[in-house]
Amino acid sequence: MDWGVGLAGLTAGLLIAVVTAPVGVSGAVFLLPVQLSVFAVPSPAVTPTNLLYNVVAGPGALWRYRHSGALRGPLVRHLVLGTLPGVVIGAVIRVFAIPGPTVFKALVAVFLLPLGLWLITRTLLPSQRPLRSGEAEPPPGVVTGLAVIVGIVGGIYGIGGGSLLGPILVGRGMPVTKVAPAALAATFVTSLVGAATYGLLALGGSGAIAPHWFLGLACGLGGLIGGYLGARLQPRLPEKALRLLLGTLAAGVGALYAVQTIS
Repeated sequence: MDWGVGLAGLTAGLLIAVVTAPVGVSGAVFLLPVQLSVFAVPSPAVTPTNLLYNVVAGPGALWRYRHSGALRGPLVRHLVLGTLPGVVIGAVIRVFAIPGPTVFKALVAVFLLPLGLWLITRTLLPSQRPLRSGEAEPPPGVVTGLAVIVGIVGGIYGIGGGSLLGPILVGRGMPVTKVAPAALAATFVTSLVGAATYGLLALGGSGAIAPHWFLGLACGLGGLIGGYLGARLQPRLPEKALRLLLGTLAAGVGALYAVQTIS
C-alpha cells in the first residue's frame, strides 16, 4: 500500500466533497478525472472505484441532512426507484460494451462539457423562480423515468447519478434545499448496488473490473468528512457561486478530455 497515494486520495475526496455536497453532488463526477489522470486507475476499474467512494463518503452528508430533517418526503423514494435498476444496466454496459479508456474519455467529455455549460448558463441567466411547496414539480412518474436514465449513465460513469439529477431538478425550479438531500440519498443507495454489481461481474470476468479498494476507501474517507462539512455549511454558502464553480469545473474537465480524445 502506498500511503502517499492514500493521503492524496483522502485530500482530494475531502476538498471535492466540501464544495459539491451543498448542492446534492457527492463529488464523484469530479473525482473520476483525478483517478484517471493523477492516480492512473485502469479502466473499467475506475468506475467501481468511484462508486466505492460514494458508498464511503455518502453517510457524512446524509447524517447531517437527516439531522436537519431534510431527507423526509417522497422525492427520495421516486429517485431511488429509478436509479437502482438503471445502475445495474449501466454497469453491464460499462464492462461488456465500452471497456476501453479512449471510448470512456469520449463519454466523459460528452457528458461533462454540456453539463458544465448548462449549469453556468442556468446560473447566469435564470429563467425560473424557486418553486413553492408542490408548485409545478415534475410528476412522480417523470422523476422516476428520469432517474432510470440517470442511473444507467451513473452505472457507466461511476457517479451514482446525483450530479445529473441535482442540476436537472434544480433547473426545473425545485429548491436546492429539497433536491440536494434526495439526490445524495439516491447516489448513496445506487452506488452501493452498483459497486456490488461490479463485484459480481469481476468474479466471472477478466481484466481490471474490481474497484481499487485502497484508493476508493481513502478518497471515500475524505469525502465522508468533506460531505458532512459541506452539508453543514449549506445554509451559509452563496448558492450562485457554488453553481458557477461546479459548472466551470465540469466544463473544464469535459473540454480537457475532449482534446485528449481528439488528439
